[in-house]
Amino acid sequence: MPDYNISDQDGILIVSHVRKIVTEFLISGNKPRLSKEVENALSFEAGIFVTINSKNDLRGCIGFPIPRRISDALPEAAIAAATEDPRFSPIDKSELGKITFEVTILTPPKEIKVDDFSALPQRIRVGRDGLIIKQGHKSGLLLPQVPLEYGWDEKEFLSHTCQKAGLPSDCWMKKQTKIYSFEGIIFREEEPNGNIVREKLQNS
Repeated sequence: MPDYNISDQDGILIVSHVRKIVTEFLISGNKPRLSKEVENALSFEAGIFVTINSKNDLRGCIGFPIPRRISDALPEAAIAAATEDPRFSPIDKSELGKITFEVTILTPPKEIKVDDFSALPQRIRVGRDGLIIKQGHKSGLLLPQVPLEYGWDEKEFLSHTCQKAGLPSDCWMKKQTKIYSFEGIIFREEEPNGNIVREKLQNS
């Protein structure tokens, strides 16, 4: 498990503020300032992704894999996930009562190095790891919860991360490809404006 000592109360604070930030931005166009109390509580550095879902469908997901101060990164990721994900139209304020927010805190990515590419799937574990794949100027990232949602095994997870980077699905077997893994702590709303819970991923 990740080393970050993030309590359930921290998770509730983080996700509830994501909703507050997005709500204020969509209604007034203003990016709200965090209180000093919240800034102090979120002063640690980590990677962070904000995911927005509408029922069971993804509605936006943007974040920062490299550790940053959470109090700075959280507003940026929240607003970007709501309004700048190129795969979706910006969220409208009329949707606020229909969407749920999820936040993943990431451990620093670590490169996976192997002499034999066939050994790569054994170096990752679905239900624990997220992946980043880079080749040249292209890169793709999938969070740890994604392969569980789609029922992928480790090879499929690698292939889909390649595709996320805009690369061939077998790019993970190429010498010029760099592969990184990370873990995540996930907090999410159970329903729009509902209880905020720590997501427990199931290892395969």
